[in-house]
Amino acid sequence: MSPEKNKVLVSVIIPVYNVEKFLSETIESVLDQTLTDFELILINDGSTDGSPEICRAYQKKDSRIRYFSQHNSGVSVARNSGLSHATGEYVFFMDSDDTINKQFIETSYKSAKEQNSDFTIVGDHYCRMLPDVSALPTCAQFLRMEFLQQYKDVRFPEDIQPCEDGLFSHRLIALTDNMGTNRCGIYHYRSHENQNSLKINENTEKIIRQIPDWFEILKAFYTKYDLYKTHALHLALFVEHEPFGLRYLNTPFTKEQKERLFKIIRNFADEHVIPYLGKKDYSKLSLPFIYFIQSGQSSEFDEKLRKYLKNKRFNKKTRLFFAKLIPVGKLRRDLRKEINIKYP
Repeated sequence: MSPEKNKVLVSVIIPVYNVEKFLSETIESVLDQTLTDFELILINDGSTDGSPEICRAYQKKDSRIRYFSQHNSGVSVARNSGLSHATGEYVFFMDSDDTINKQFIETSYKSAKEQNSDFTIVGDHYCRMLPDVSALPTCAQFLRMEFLQQYKDVRFPEDIQPCEDGLFSHRLIALTDNMGTNRCGIYHYRSHENQNSLKINENTEKIIRQIPDWFEILKAFYTKYDLYKTHALHLALFVEHEPFGLRYLNTPFTKEQKERLFKIIRNFADEHVIPYLGKKDYSKLSLPFIYFIQSGQSSEFDEKLRKYLKNKRFNKKTRLFFAKLIPVGKLRRDLRKEINIKYP
């Protein structure tokens, strides 16, 4: 880290890879912030389009911009690299095709300082997940640098995507009770055909191959910090949301793939989650997930889910559970609004 005299209030870290169509708008949204004491760290991850030229042009215009380049190594390596260069009191990771509102950094910084939080959740939707939040996207994470330096073993996992941000945030949340909120931060998520999330969902085999790696990361972490007993619900909610909710339920797997994934998730849950759950913990889990961990095979669960969805018990709580799995913010917010109107 740079000497103390070079510190700024906030480091904004943006990995950049082939986003020349959107990059200028993203950078401008950061430069236009009401809080001006920040540094913008741009990490070019081996772009083959005009993104590097755009980065260098902005670097010449504004001394707050720092530009670094690496061979194409993935978003996790780029974010970790940016963090190694960061000098801010707080850190925010942003995607290179999105934008933030003018007060995003200022309101997040003020919230973090006033609440003295290690981890500040940004955005009204994500703040409403408390107290049982198990993982968050980078757009909702405003982090104290001292906290990150205290746990240098917790970084974005390399060669993991999707879920690199979920694994990062899940572990950090487990390591602190000092959580804050900033409901005023507005992050504008851009949806377009070249998004990584869309491409990933097309490669179902890659997801199935990677989920055991997710579990290895979690096992090493929970063992190192002896968290199985104290954070059993936290881990259960992560399994419910990420591999079960976002992947098993919402990814177009074949029947054979679903059976394989079912066994992978169930084996992990049987060994590392279920033995540590208390009776009260089950009230925090959705009924579909409880059906899942009680089923012997995927076809049995699918039949239970089919009947459940047709049953009158498919109420507001369950509808909201499925709504939160929708990855695109606007669609998710619209659906939640519709459900809250229909089920007051």
